[in-house]
Amino acid sequence: MCGIVGAVAQRDVAEILVEGLKRLEYRGYDSAGVALLTKEGEFSRVRRVGKVKALSSALAETPCLGGTGIAHTRWATHGEPNEANAHPHTSGENIAVVHNGIIENHHSLREMLKKQGYVFTSDTDTEVIAHLVHFELLRHDTLLEAFQKTIKQLEGAYGAVVMDSNDPDRLIAARSGSPLVIGYGIGENFLASDQLALLPVTRSFSFLEEGDIAELTREQVKIYDLHGKKVSREIKESDITHDAGDKGPYKHYMLKEIYEQPIAIKNTLDGRIVAGKVQASTFGDNAESILKDIKHVQIIACGTSYNAGMVARYWFEELAGVSCNVEIASEFRYRKPVVYPNSLLVTISQSGETADTLAALRLAKELGFKSSLTICNVPGSSLVRESDLSYMMNAGAEIGVASTKAFTVQLAGLLLLVSAIGKYNEMDEETESNIVKALLSLPAKIEQALDMDKAIAGLAEDFSEKNHSLFLGRGDQYPIAMEGALKLKEISYIHAEAYAAGELKHGPLALIDAEIPVIVVAPNNELLEKLHSNVEEVRARGGLMYVFADRGAHFKSDETMKVLDVPQCEKIIAPILYTVPLQLLSYHVALIKGTDVDQPRNLAKSVTVE
Repeated sequence: MCGIVGAVAQRDVAEILVEGLKRLEYRGYDSAGVALLTKEGEFSRVRRVGKVKALSSALAETPCLGGTGIAHTRWATHGEPNEANAHPHTSGENIAVVHNGIIENHHSLREMLKKQGYVFTSDTDTEVIAHLVHFELLRHDTLLEAFQKTIKQLEGAYGAVVMDSNDPDRLIAARSGSPLVIGYGIGENFLASDQLALLPVTRSFSFLEEGDIAELTREQVKIYDLHGKKVSREIKESDITHDAGDKGPYKHYMLKEIYEQPIAIKNTLDGRIVAGKVQASTFGDNAESILKDIKHVQIIACGTSYNAGMVARYWFEELAGVSCNVEIASEFRYRKPVVYPNSLLVTISQSGETADTLAALRLAKELGFKSSLTICNVPGSSLVRESDLSYMMNAGAEIGVASTKAFTVQLAGLLLLVSAIGKYNEMDEETESNIVKALLSLPAKIEQALDMDKAIAGLAEDFSEKNHSLFLGRGDQYPIAMEGALKLKEISYIHAEAYAAGELKHGPLALIDAEIPVIVVAPNNELLEKLHSNVEEVRARGGLMYVFADRGAHFKSDETMKVLDVPQCEKIIAPILYTVPLQLLSYHVALIKGTDVDQPRNLAKSVTVE
């Protein structure tokens, strides 16, 4: 993985391909490349390690002209980031391939192809596809037939595109576990791993389903299903707006997206609360008939989305009286879970294409869940299309790899779901009213929290020489401590761990000294006195504390503890609000450390491989 763009047109497409890659840079990658079929019927391939800018500069020095081409940004899975491992990969003088995903049986295929005389020039699993297509094309009449034969031999996940210099006006693409979208033009057609890449050239899109193969020429698109039967996929007009180059007055996308959270929360609530009530239609046309029978919720997610689910577990059980389990998707899919009667499976994913979460959803359909619901930010994504119900976050495009506004909007959506399910269980009208009032007050509260930016920037200086840190929280603030630790390690590369504060005495206290900052989230709630005791345990062992608390929590700054005042808020929304200062802390520490804030090393925005 990570980004794919392809085009078949009468005009030269190099600029279209490169612009598409630029629009996918937010996903994270380590190299980029493009292959074009020139008017002379030959491949022109350029690859560079590093940013798309380096690829663009190389193309400017040696212009490549051609109407058929494929391009790719790579996030390394097999083989280190270098030019030899960058996509596109070729076989012979006529086959070029780009690929997202992982071919699990590439070792055996590689050995078979070596015996057939093929020489490998990279360490990637993708090169196997190129040689296998070349091998099959010697035995079949068309590129489509050769590719159909090829993918039957592949095990694993792929979104792959192939072109043949002997058939210069055609691209063949296949999807199995890794998303691909077709873009429709007039006398030209396109494909990509994300429709954002194609917005400058088309607004008409269709999404390939699992097992689909698409054949693109300038004049038409043909799609075949898993069984080789010609099928049609609905073409939709996109209203997405996105300018990958617009940070506005902000230095980084991450900071921009932190500051966009008040409007993102407003947008996600818009139309979903009417007359003080959460509308069941928020989750789908038939949501009410499904949600009224739900007695158990199983949440499945990864990374930041998993942390959101962990917060929601407290809400479901305390506010709605509905049992709730939360599990990491990559763990859920490889065990045999017990499914409770009348269970709702909830998946959470910003992109809607997270491979482990999508696989878990497909597994869940076989296990007997009553229904499935996804909380997602991308209309038309795989999770949205394959779930019974969906909550569209409406957070706007999130470009920074480290999620910020998507997380807080996920929490707002989950709290709406708690209300929608709770009213059919143990939730009384007063609790529902309190949830609604708290959510409606949230944008203004986040605006107040953003005023802490300057103070947090000063605090971040203390972390300039630190390599380790601990985050502490209790109750529904424990997952917020987890999210704070995740953000700090993602973008500053400081090792950070989160603990439920009551667990300190069961091991982590051994780590405490003056070199490890301890960050505490401490709203004024029923667990405050317990948390005070945990803080004293750290202070007694020479620890240096950084406490985020409202004034009613009665923490005072001294030489061993720095206290930052967080705006007071209703207990229900405290987890959302306390997220914001931790995001700012991570951002400013990363600035001091000099890391790549928006595209941290080794990470990708949309993880479409297992």
